[in-house]
Amino acid sequence: MKRTSQFLRHSISREDRADGAILLRSTHGLGPVVDKTSDWLHGWAKEAPDRVFLAERSGAGWREESYSSTLQKVRLIAQSLLARGMGADTPILIMSGNGVDHGLLALAAQYIGVPVAPVAEQYSLIHGAHGRLRQAIELLQPTMAYVVDADQYGEALKLDALEGVEIVASRPGNIETVTTFDALLQGDAGVDLDAANGQVGPDTVAKILMTSGSTSAPKGVLTTHRMMCVNQTQLADGLPFLRDRPPRVVDWLPWNHVFGGSHNFNMMLANGGSFYIDDGKPVKGLFDRTLENLSMVTGSLVFNVPVGFAMLRDALEKDAALRQRFFENLDLLFYAGASLPQDVWQSFEKMAIEVKGEVPLMTSSWGLTETAPATMMQQEPIGRSGVVGVPMNGVTAKLIPDADMRCEVRVKGPNIMPGYYQDPEKTKEAFDDEGYFITGDAMVFVDPDDVNKGMKFDGRISEDFKLLTGTWVRAAGLRIEMLACLAPLAADLVVTGQDRDEIGLMIFPDRDALAAAGFTLEEEDGALTCPKLLSEIHHRLNERSGRVSGSSTRVARAIVLAEPASLTEGEVTAKGNLNFRKVLTGRANLLKRLYDDAASGIAKL
Repeated sequence: MKRTSQFLRHSISREDRADGAILLRSTHGLGPVVDKTSDWLHGWAKEAPDRVFLAERSGAGWREESYSSTLQKVRLIAQSLLARGMGADTPILIMSGNGVDHGLLALAAQYIGVPVAPVAEQYSLIHGAHGRLRQAIELLQPTMAYVVDADQYGEALKLDALEGVEIVASRPGNIETVTTFDALLQGDAGVDLDAANGQVGPDTVAKILMTSGSTSAPKGVLTTHRMMCVNQTQLADGLPFLRDRPPRVVDWLPWNHVFGGSHNFNMMLANGGSFYIDDGKPVKGLFDRTLENLSMVTGSLVFNVPVGFAMLRDALEKDAALRQRFFENLDLLFYAGASLPQDVWQSFEKMAIEVKGEVPLMTSSWGLTETAPATMMQQEPIGRSGVVGVPMNGVTAKLIPDADMRCEVRVKGPNIMPGYYQDPEKTKEAFDDEGYFITGDAMVFVDPDDVNKGMKFDGRISEDFKLLTGTWVRAAGLRIEMLACLAPLAADLVVTGQDRDEIGLMIFPDRDALAAAGFTLEEEDGALTCPKLLSEIHHRLNERSGRVSGSSTRVARAIVLAEPASLTEGEVTAKGNLNFRKVLTGRANLLKRLYDDAASGIAKL
């Protein structure tokens, strides 16, 4: 099967230490790294001034900013910030989602060493989530906050925590106290902009990215220019085609998250690419907008989460013209967040071959907000999902295996954070005595005898639990298996059983799938009680039970939750992932019901 994309072959050294730890390193050297993000912007504004860098929908078409216009506007905004006396100790809070003005402001701040702190727009737009926004404001103590539309974000702008903070809006509405974004574009010739830019270096903080706060108040990850610039060199070292021709994306992934806002945004900036902002999302009611955008512009790289790829697969199979446009210049399909279902993977391979006779590189990587993010990558072609690859150039991975060769992962390298904002205690806890960042993630070798085959993600150490028998349950892997077992009925689920004698499931249903399958949606005390639905779940669990052995993998009971996971209650993180602990504690009555053999509305083997 021919593939279009060039890649760097894995070449990993392995060191087995006397203390049981395994060290993995790439034998390839790290390529040249720029000092700061403005080096990329200046370089491409000189080499390709008229090429589109940032674009967003505007009416029937696109508002496009070239590299030269981006640099011009970034410098004017940076002048305005500098004239206000802003610097390393005056963060800018960005409360809105992806947008051209958001991107310009972020680059302008980075140009003079002012940290930007983008937060999930849901925290501002949903009343019940304002507590999360307030936590971020109290931690950051920003000098300026940006929103795209002051009327749309009006309720959040009235928070007492923002008193004294300068509010900037692209559309100020009727609020006279708001600074217009156009005012920032007036600049100020009285400041020495070039001197300020000259003071910015690899260790300057570019961003403060908020973690999801699943077990405590959110932490601010200090993200330096070095981290972001090194990471783009690591990515281009592994994927040389990024340097061969300017990449292009049509991308929706949120910029408050490290994947969309650092990995994807900077990949375009570092390689002279074009970032078309997709204002759709892979959810009902918004995915049609994504398809409309793709009918106008398609990318050479496509990044998405598995559910987004599944929806896109269905649309491409129905639309031959879109399918042709989508695949004809495609170099890379990159999934993140979870493993891509194998049937979806195979569908994309089949369509790619039909359109152009070859398959783009289909792959994934692994990393965290604290690692900028990419730290391991599967840069060689592979025929299946679920493999996150090997350490990238410049990274050392320290693996601490258990008796089953399931390895806790710790990492060291120039893309790793220096620490958490204003939190020396949490910073100290984050690193071991050798300076390795403790990720909390677990992995297993694809082939223990060949490290170049890569590794598979095997869940969070903290998500594992013991049954009453003392048997460990690897919850992350089991969750993925059960989602496949219960597809398409389950949109998501939580694996239960800690300090109990059986594994159970708390299922968040896909209501559209249930309706399409003819299941009724009657409920009782927070759970769906349709006998036909419970019977179907019982049948699938029973059928699976005959194929597995041992209490660590046998799922014996399930309950279907009537209410969706709540962002305002913290059951959903800013990244859209379930916060399992919040679900279990917030729905303790339903968890108790799940293990009550006399209760109604459960499926039990």
